Amino acid sequence: MALSGISRVRRQLPTSPWLFAAPGLLITGVFVLYPFVSTLVNAFTDRRTLIPGRFVGLANFRELLQDDMFWTGLRNSTLYVLGVVPPLVVLPLLLALLVQKNIPGITFFRSAFYTPVVASIVVVGLIWVWLLDDRGLVNALLETVGAGRVGFLSDQWLLLLSAMAVTVWKGLGYYMIIYLAALGNVPRELHEAAAVDGAGAVRRFMTVTVPAVRSTMVLVGALSSVAAFKVFSEVYLLAGPSGGPAGEDTTLVMLVQRTGTGLTGRVGYASAISVVVFAVTVALMLLVLRADRKEDS
Repeated sequence: MALSGISRVRRQLPTSPWLFAAPGLLITGVFVLYPFVSTLVNAFTDRRTLIPGRFVGLANFRELLQDDMFWTGLRNSTLYVLGVVPPLVVLPLLLALLVQKNIPGITFFRSAFYTPVVASIVVVGLIWVWLLDDRGLVNALLETVGAGRVGFLSDQWLLLLSAMAVTVWKGLGYYMIIYLAALGNVPRELHEAAAVDGAGAVRRFMTVTVPAVRSTMVLVGALSSVAAFKVFSEVYLLAGPSGGPAGEDTTLVMLVQRTGTGLTGRVGYASAISVVVFAVTVALMLLVLRADRKEDS
């Protein structure tokens, strides 16, 4: 009796893991895999919101090459990566080194640095609009000290820089936590040995801390570059649906939203833009990983 029960359990074991994984696989299939495949298929059709569409081959991609707004979005998304990634790789590491120290009141600063991460992006956007608007708090302070008003949200480049500042400010705490986990694995003996050799704080940072957390810096660079290239909320909230003056601050994801939504939305064309965004983000990650492997070799 006992042996038959054990053999019955053994026969059931191969299927048991799949039963536990089924809910997660179902959610992933419905909300990730199916939309991805659907977008890939739609990219080769002229589908609209209420019209199924027909196969048009590479027509959508050929149209992209002649679309000035697409190149504007690609330019802005690329500039966003170049402007956001370096600060998000370096500044959170410096913050992590600061909050790692056991000094009075450091718990308050740890919470303060992480608060923007958990704050709603809509609330954050409204706060920054209130601060940077032509009649906002920052311009009011500038007028108080005798300086003129600055068009943070009306100038094409200042608006893009303001959105970058919001992204960096909101992401500092998130990447700081990642660095804190990495710094916890750095042996103190290395710092003590460097201090005995006469190395100062800056030299210890460059010769001990940076090499020890280099793999984490690569991870942060990959994550932040992908997130920056797919930016939407910050620019949308500061620039509005039009994408700033004459739409010059439109990003690729904003272009997808503008093109593919509404009753007359060009779903096929928006899907083609989405495929380009996906291809570029994958290329960014591969470039970062390849550069990391070259340094290792």
